[in-house]
Amino acid sequence: QVQLQESGPGLVKPSQTLSLTCTVSGGSITSSYYRWSWIRQPPGKGLEWMGAIHGNGGTYYRPSLKSRTSISRDTSKDQISLQLSSVTPEDTAVYYCAADRVRLSRALENYEYWGQGVQVTVSS
Repeated sequence: QVQLQESGPGLVKPSQTLSLTCTVSGGSITSSYYRWSWIRQPPGKGLEWMGAIHGNGGTYYRPSLKSRTSISRDTSKDQISLQLSSVTPEDTAVYYCAADRVRLSRALENYEYWGQGVQVTVSS
C-alpha cells in the first residue's frame, strides 16, 4: 500500500518561495507505472493540478503556474518536492501530494493515492 505524507511550513510570506516535501512509502518514485503530482485546493474552490514528475524523472506543469513551479525528487529518500516562487495570498490552499497510474487519465478526485494534505497560508 502506497502512502504519501506532505510536510512543510504552514505560513509563507508574500513574494517568498513555498517549499513542500512529499515522502513516499510502500512504493518507489522511480516506478514507471505512476506519476507523482502536486495538487492544491484553495478555500472554497476545487482541486487544481499543479504539476507532476514521472518515474523517469520527466516533469510536467500547469501552464499558468509553469514559470513559478518546480518539482524535483530525491530518489535516495523517496521524496518529491514542490517549490512555488513569488507567492501571493491567492496561493493560500491545502496542498496535496497524489499518485496515479501513468496510463490512466482520470479526474483528480479519482487519483489512486493521496496524502492527507498540508494547509499553507500566504500572509505577512
